[in-house]
Amino acid sequence: MNQSRLQITRKAQEAHRENIQRSLEHRLQVARAKGDEQLIRQLEAEMRYSS
Repeated sequence: MNQSRLQITRKAQEAHRENIQRSLEHRLQVARAKGDEQLIRQLEAEMRYSS
């Protein structure tokens, strides 16, 4: 039972990380399309930090 909970927790953590990564990538695409250099640098730094 505990092993099952651990697996569920790990899967949830991985899904959360993947969702954050996708969100960052989308925000970066939008920032690039708008030419917002400051936001681009911020998002790139956040992506490096979260990796």
